Amino acid sequence: MSAKRVLIINGPNLNLLGKRDPEVYGTKSFEDYFVELKNDFPEIELSYEQSNLEGEIINLIQGSDHDAIILNAGGYSHTSVAIRDAVEAADVAVVEVHISNISGRESFRHDSLISPVSAGCIFGFGLKGYAVALQGIKLL
Repeated sequence: MSAKRVLIINGPNLNLLGKRDPEVYGTKSFEDYFVELKNDFPEIELSYEQSNLEGEIINLIQGSDHDAIILNAGGYSHTSVAIRDAVEAADVAVVEVHISNISGRESFRHDSLISPVSAGCIFGFGLKGYAVALQGIKLL
């Protein structure tokens, strides 16, 4: 599958990128990084949504008409069976991304409910993980 349209969904607190815990998440906002992604991947039509609400994330997954989804569900990755079920039911590949290495953080972050039902998972490469996910999606 050569994805032409990819939706990036960021979950709770990711609207604070560039401000929250810069030693973990860096100093760049996602909006600024998104401009870079669009420039680096002109062959892919990228869309971006962010929500702090579990139900909105589920609606975005279920309502997507994109060729693939990159999902950073934030803290919901470790707690939301409902988002996991939406990913499992999705008709498109969903790649899970985390900016930090969740395995190297607090023990409650080590397990993702979403990973087993994702097409792939990328953890710990900072914002560059989204670009890695796009490269992987191009290979699907």
